[in-house]
Amino acid sequence: QVQLVESGGGLVQAGGSLKLSCVGSSRTFGRDFMAWFRQAPGKERAFVAAISRSNSRTLYADSVKGRFSIARDNDKKTVYLEMNNMNADDTAVYYCAADTNKIITAPLSATPDSYDYWGQGTQVTVSS
Repeated sequence: QVQLVESGGGLVQAGGSLKLSCVGSSRTFGRDFMAWFRQAPGKERAFVAAISRSNSRTLYADSVKGRFSIARDNDKKTVYLEMNNMNADDTAVYYCAADTNKIITAPLSATPDSYDYWGQGTQVTVSS
């Protein structure tokens, strides 16, 4: 069983920054594709960013391009989401997700169904 634990959420003012972390327990973490999703109240879970095994490929939602950055440290089994220039629309519960079944050449996915393990989420609130 793979466990993912997010941290780093909190309250931030509009225009501010926040960095989320997600620590995984998978023995295959270095081979897993990782992603961040978010869910605002009353809305469906939405894709934020994804990263391949070795930081070589990333994918971002249009709404966060140029503001958010995803990275990973496989030695620490941790994936990060650095969020800058935040606005009220970024308010949501942020979830870390892992796809443990991807081959190395597979494309990154923005679809929740592609990911087989999820964290419990961390709340991010942006005040205007």
